[in-house]
Amino acid sequence: MVRATIIGSGPNGLAAGVSLARAGYDVRVLEAADTIGGGVRTAESTLSGFRHDVCSTVHPAALSSPFFRAFGLAERIEWITPEISYAHPLDAGGAAIAWRDVERTAAGLGVDQRAWLALLRPLSRHIDGVTDFTGNQLFRIPREPVTAVRYALRMLDQGTPLAARSFRTAKAAALISGVVAHANSPQPSLAGAAAGLLLAAHGHAGGWPLPRGGAQRIADALVADLEAHGGSVEPGTPVTDLAALDWGDPGRGDLLLLNTSPRLALTHPDIPSGYGRALASYRYGAAAAKVDFALDGPIPWTDADVRQAATVHLGGTRAEIWASENAVASGRVSERPYVLAVQPTVLDPSRAPEGKSVLWAYIHVPNGSDLDPTELITAQVERFAPGFRDLILAHHAVPASSREAINPAEIGGDISGGVFDMRQALRRPTLSVAPWRTPMRGVYLASAATPPGPAVHGMAGWHAARTALADAGEPATLDDLFA
Repeated sequence: MVRATIIGSGPNGLAAGVSLARAGYDVRVLEAADTIGGGVRTAESTLSGFRHDVCSTVHPAALSSPFFRAFGLAERIEWITPEISYAHPLDAGGAAIAWRDVERTAAGLGVDQRAWLALLRPLSRHIDGVTDFTGNQLFRIPREPVTAVRYALRMLDQGTPLAARSFRTAKAAALISGVVAHANSPQPSLAGAAAGLLLAAHGHAGGWPLPRGGAQRIADALVADLEAHGGSVEPGTPVTDLAALDWGDPGRGDLLLLNTSPRLALTHPDIPSGYGRALASYRYGAAAAKVDFALDGPIPWTDADVRQAATVHLGGTRAEIWASENAVASGRVSERPYVLAVQPTVLDPSRAPEGKSVLWAYIHVPNGSDLDPTELITAQVERFAPGFRDLILAHHAVPASSREAINPAEIGGDISGGVFDMRQALRRPTLSVAPWRTPMRGVYLASAATPPGPAVHGMAGWHAARTALADAGEPATLDDLFA
């Protein structure tokens, strides 16, 4: 049987493994960590019984992903879809709320009601077209050209200085700025707007779901399918040099797929010099510094609606958020940073002992920063939820400089797999109609450093597997593999 070796057990690596195992390959997945899942792991990092997600908790792209739809992820594990996709507290006790219902959201934005609907209702109503446009390879005609044009025009609206004039109220301006800031890029920017609009459109379409019990459920479902089709996963198996790795014989069709940073490909003994220079020039960007909190009860947000939201964006006004993100781009950290916080226990009490709660939160910091973000995050939560400090039973901080030890793909703590700007949206990691293919025979890239980029969607892994199968003269579609 022809072999396929995959380095990295993140969702893209496992998606590639599942696809190739179903296509008849003998698949093994090598994982450096002692636990599987990459960015979709869950661990008791603070106290026993408090289950924290190592990287991400809420997965707007997962259930709309063509790969995960074909895989049947919605049926394999239990999902919770909040009525509130994300909340944004403001000073003086108010908050802007992004309900799954776009009309309800707009109704809470006063004079910006029509502007919010004009921005996001067409995208949320055509979310499959948006997903098709953003989730596939470059240089192809989108299936819904009108939707693609609408999306591009809204990128220009929110990704340029025009964004400062797009909303008249502080609530609407903060609400869109908080979701755009997920991109960890200067503000305003086209790439940031592209990522934020996709997330916001998901928020008003299928919502921002989370797996009951933790993100680990996603990895576990993928591994179960992989093993059911003869594949295996070997945790605790770091690979730092491809020259020393026995991955088979490319002459007989054996494959090597890298769900890693592109840097690992530089260790291949047959890498052409030009391709090596291109990978060496691939840029890594601003990072995340995260804290897990074990809490003695629910967070006492001043606004009652925020107490129902799994995802909360902290940072105040649009001007404050822009200043925070631009400070990071300049190599600094704001004293009042943008904080992305998730409180899963408001919807999933299985994450903590009875009556207790968990919170994880991160701020953006310069790449490689060793800043402990605990006090900055605590102060921002306390700003909108007085009494938060008194609830903290334990905490666990992970500075950006420590993230690479947890997940080697996160260079310097960059959880996006590389700078996500317009240049690297096109050159990810090289300019190609099939950037998952490398010049080395049988070797493919299958990580967030390839299109469609970051998020839990499995599409980079599927594209790498699909490309490898086509190169082997065995073209396959998702329908072929999951019929």
